[in-house]
Amino acid sequence: MEQLQNIRQQLIQMQQELSDKLERIVNHITTEANSDWSEQAQERENDEVIDALGNEMRRELKLVNLALHRMKEGEYEFCEDCGETINIERLKVLPYTQHCIKCASKAS
Repeated sequence: MEQLQNIRQQLIQMQQELSDKLERIVNHITTEANSDWSEQAQERENDEVIDALGNEMRRELKLVNLALHRMKEGEYEFCEDCGETINIERLKVLPYTQHCIKCASKAS
């Protein structure tokens, strides 16, 4: 199905973008600290924010990788909870979802 192929390409692009962003975060965090104490304090605050963003990106990357694995296994279109088919429009909007809208609504 062409729509699934397009979603797969979208997931691969997301995977690459997230990996690139995570690499930049790691490079930023591992740079040497400023010798000025007041600058170091500001850098530490910034590092906490960047670290939180990195954690969110790692979570999203994990979901993207899982979605690609599920595609490979032929499980992608099916809800993890009820086994029903996930609407293709939902997959287009949220390509790494594992749940149909009904089960996702119940979980909220």
